[in-house]
Parts: sequence; structure tokens; C-alpha cells
Amino acid sequence: MTAAAESPPTLRPDAIGFGDALVVGLAATSPAYSLAAVIGPVVALVGVHAPGVLLASFVPMLLIAAAFAALDRADPDCGTTFSWVTRAMGPWAGWIGGWAIAMTGVLVVGSLAEVGVRFTLLAVGLDGWESSTPVVLGLTVLLVLVMAALCVLGTELSARVQKGLIVAQTLALATFAVVALVRGLRGDSPFGALTPGWSWLDPFGAGGAALTGGLLLGVFAYWGWESAVNLTEETRGRAAGQAGVLSTVVLLATYLGVAVAVVCFAGTGWLAENAGEEEAVFALLSERVLGSWDWVVLLAVATSAIASTQTTIIPASRTGLSMARRAALPARFGSISPRYRTPDVSTWWVAGIAVAWYLGVSALSENALFDSITALSLLIAFYYALTGIACAVYFRRRLTHSLRDLLLLGVGPLAGAAMLVWLLVLSVRDLADPANSYTGEAWLGLGPPLVIGVAIMAAGVVLMLLWRRRDARFWQERAGVAD
Repeated sequence: MTAAAESPPTLRPDAIGFGDALVVGLAATSPAYSLAAVIGPVVALVGVHAPGVLLASFVPMLLIAAAFAALDRADPDCGTTFSWVTRAMGPWAGWIGGWAIAMTGVLVVGSLAEVGVRFTLLAVGLDGWESSTPVVLGLTVLLVLVMAALCVLGTELSARVQKGLIVAQTLALATFAVVALVRGLRGDSPFGALTPGWSWLDPFGAGGAALTGGLLLGVFAYWGWESAVNLTEETRGRAAGQAGVLSTVVLLATYLGVAVAVVCFAGTGWLAENAGEEEAVFALLSERVLGSWDWVVLLAVATSAIASTQTTIIPASRTGLSMARRAALPARFGSISPRYRTPDVSTWWVAGIAVAWYLGVSALSENALFDSITALSLLIAFYYALTGIACAVYFRRRLTHSLRDLLLLGVGPLAGAAMLVWLLVLSVRDLADPANSYTGEAWLGLGPPLVIGVAIMAAGVVLMLLWRRRDARFWQERAGVAD
């Protein structure tokens, strides 16, 4: 047997190109679902300035995406934040960063799959099935398992599936936005249409407190683009980082276009009144905009959520693989399928834990499931900010080489991190109040989303300490610095 045959399999290099990585980054954010979930609440907070808040939310995302791209060029590792924070700030911070990424997938995959199931059933006219809890639960679990299987069967196959889903989603969203905008500008709206103005792009028009709440929602809407960078070891030409940056720009254009169209057609009153419906806002609005063609919008949200179900598994599974390769997790999580060259064990673990979490929390109540998703904002802000700080720390010797390095590797990432830390602190403050939760009841005297977020991070610390006692090799690594 040759030495090459004895070597363990690796992720398949050059499996996908820049365009494929860009599609994965876009699909992971679930644009239609994210817009449907946040547009009502954002309008309720800031009125016609909702497009401006989505524009302002883009700023920290772009700065952090640039940090991801810079770090990816220096260290193209599928573990992204885990690997980079470990190199820059040491194993303790790196392990917690990796844990935060993995757990975001666990928290949201089941919910994304459920949205995909519900909107698919509505789009094909099976409203009775959509109202049946056992049917929805069963199909949701099946969808998670199918998406996990696609992830295992190959990155190329995953990218092809995502292309189809993102095309369907984009066409449906564009159709909805164009019709809504045209009807709004013509005054052909049952809500009393509004005329768009440049002032809509001013995020400060509604005041500080409203802006803060809107930014928290806006950051959630952009979250997920880094899935493109998690495929860096499988992307040709080290283009994954650039794909992550471009995906945020494409998202900005998409969000602004749809937000302006929706506010123009529906006005602020109806959107604010239905803000509590979350993703159902599009389901309610689609018939008013498109009439019998309302299935187009339902299809957009369905394909968006289904696509994101798959792509959200990617960061968690590849982070688990990266952590296992460096002995930060048990070696079995580093298993790569010899046939498909994908992380098989970690992918199935992510899917299994996500299903267990979804079923367990759903058994408590639907509101508890929504509260667990709200807790995502804490984990997202944490690991994005950690990555921005790690970028400045890792490249600190280069910051004096040129003004470009100072701005792109130091000032930009730190500014993005500072914004996210500010939002994280505000999130903790707001989520501490049980009144700001879906459950509406106090857990340990605090709001359920905050309790869930803190409990997840505490569980990570406990697991980290337990694993270090069993295998301390990872903690022998030392932080480094780029030349």
C-alpha cells in the first residue's frame, strides 16, 4: 500500500469556484426569510426609515466580512473564527469562538426547516397540512436529515442545489418587489401607498432607542454570509473570502430594494400592526400584492428557508472538523468521508443535535422555540466581534506598514467589532426583561432568550474544561502574529 493511500482523506480541493461560494454565502443568510422576519418589527420601530436601518446594519457586516477575507488569505482554514482567534488570541478564546459558531447552527436549523416546510405547504395549497403540528414536525425533521445528507454527499452537489434554490428565491423576490413598487407608485394599494424619498435612507430619523432596536434586527438579517468562507479549503483560488464580502454587498442591494418596495406599497401602519407575525408578514402581504400569484412570494420564503437549512449546517460541521484536527474536540469529529471528501461525522452530529433541540424546545412551546432563536443575536454578535478583534491582533505588526493596512486590518475590523460589542451589550440589557421575549415569563428572573444564550455559553465553558482535562494538546498552542 502506498503512502498516499495510507494518508487520511482531506476535504476536496478546488471542488467549487467563486460563484458557487458566493451562492452559498447568499443562501446561508436566507434573504427572503430574513426580510420577512425583520421588516415588520423594524418598521414598527423606525417607520419609513427601515431601509436606512438596513443600510446602517450593513456597515459592521462589511467591516467584519473584510476581516474574514484578510484572515482567510493568511490562514485558509474551514474553521474560520475558531482557527483565526486561536492563532491571534490563544486556545481559550479560539475554543469558545468555535463553540459559538457551532451552536448558532444548532439553534436555528430546525426553525429554518420548519419555515421551509410551512411555506412550501402553503405555496402548493396544502393549508390543512400546514396547520397540523405532527405533520409539520415530521416533515421538518425529514428536511433537516435530507439537507444534512446533501452536505455529506458532496460540496459540488450542495452548490448545484443551492444555485437552483437561490435562482428561484431571487426571481420570486424580484417579482414581488417590482409589482409592489409599481403598484405603490401608481397609488394602486389597499393600504394607502407612500412615495419613497431619500430620507428613508436616514437611519437616525427615528431616534436613538429605535435605531438600536432596528440595528439588532438588521444584524440578524445579514448573518450567515460567512458560510462561503467555511468552504475556503474547497474553493478554487482562495476566493472564499472575497465571496463572503461580495455576498454582503448583494444582500444590501436586495434588502434595500425589497424594503423600499414593501414600505411603499403597505405603508408603515399595516406593517407595524402585523410585526408580531414575523415571517407570516410576507404570507399576509403576498395576496394583496400579487393576487392569485401569491404563491410566488410563498415560494421565495420556502426556497430561502430550505436553502439556509442546508448552508447553516456547513459552518457548524466544518468548525467541528477544524477543532477535531487540532485536538480541540474528539478525533471522530475530524472524520472525512473517503468517497465524498466531506466532514461526515460532524455533519450528522450537527443535524442530530439540531433535531433534538428543535423537538425538545418545540415540546415546551412555540414561543420557547422563538426565544431560542432570539438568543442567536448574542452568539452572532459575540463571534463576529471576536473575529474583528482577532484580525487587528493578528496583523498588529503590519498596521504601521501602510495606511491601507492600518485601515483594512486594524481600524475597520476594530470599528466593526466595537459596533457589535455595543449591540451585544444592548441585547443583554433588552433581553434581560421578560417582557421582550415571546414566552413573556421570567426564567430565573430574566428573559428566556438571555437565559438560553448564557446557558449555551456556560455549557461550552464546562465542555471545554472537561475536554482539556482529558486531552490538553490543543491548549499547548501559543498565539502568533503575522509578519
